[in-house]
Amino acid sequence: MLTGKEREAVQLMAEAEKRVKGSHSFLRGLFGGNTRVEEACEMYTRAANMFKIAKNWSAAGNAFCQAAKLHMQLQSKHDSATSFVDAGNAYKKADPQEAINCLNAAIDIYTDMGRFTIAAKHHITIAEIYEAELVDIEKAIAHYEQAADYYKGEESNSSANKCLLKVAAYAAQLEQYQKAIEIYEQVGTNTMDNPLLKYSAKEYFFKAALCHFIVDELNAKLALEKYEEMFPAFTDSRECKLLKKLLEAHEEQNCEAYTEAVKEFDSISRLDQWLTTMLLRIKKSIQGEGDGDLK
Repeated sequence: MLTGKEREAVQLMAEAEKRVKGSHSFLRGLFGGNTRVEEACEMYTRAANMFKIAKNWSAAGNAFCQAAKLHMQLQSKHDSATSFVDAGNAYKKADPQEAINCLNAAIDIYTDMGRFTIAAKHHITIAEIYEAELVDIEKAIAHYEQAADYYKGEESNSSANKCLLKVAAYAAQLEQYQKAIEIYEQVGTNTMDNPLLKYSAKEYFFKAALCHFIVDELNAKLALEKYEEMFPAFTDSRECKLLKKLLEAHEEQNCEAYTEAVKEFDSISRLDQWLTTMLLRIKKSIQGEGDGDLK
């Protein structure tokens, strides 16, 4: 059953369609065809907003899409991109894949116009849809990487780093440890000399060392030495002390000492899901340790 607003919106859509068809006739083309297309554009946008009020998200997305295509026909690139973004935001609530298609259309226009920062922002939105709605982590990674590239090109390094850290966390979960290590080391090195960010650097070196540790204990030892040399403040951190205890426990194949060290760390700084996963993967490599937990 259509609400009043929806009925009004449907009528506007029909009226807009008539305007577009009318603009194609030969005489109209000679005398103000564009004016009719502009009017149709406005009608589609008004209809879209009415559908939004009625929470009919798919219909709103479709109407914004029609407006976007007409803006393109009128050579109004910026307005077209804005309408595609509006369409994407509406579709996000009803049809995630269609939302991605619309946002990609907006990205194409923005990159064509050299608006890379805005394009990066929409790549992040697409990545978030892949994370939350479509659960396709590989595709989320690809869009975070693209966003990071665009941010770097525009010298927005802290925004680029945020995207790269997302990539690293997912890469490690997917067991692409080398990729994760490279990002954590790169971001750690970039932040350790910044007085405002150096506190975070120890977290990135800690995560890089854990990824090394999963692959190979000796590599982890060498990496730890390298990080202490590069960033002396790391030595006194709780993260570094934990790593040394874990390496010792691993070398002695002492499962209890490993668990005890993790417990002690967790009692002061709660372990998040990612750290818990990585620490469990390392623990499983201690002889005789099955699928145990960290407690």
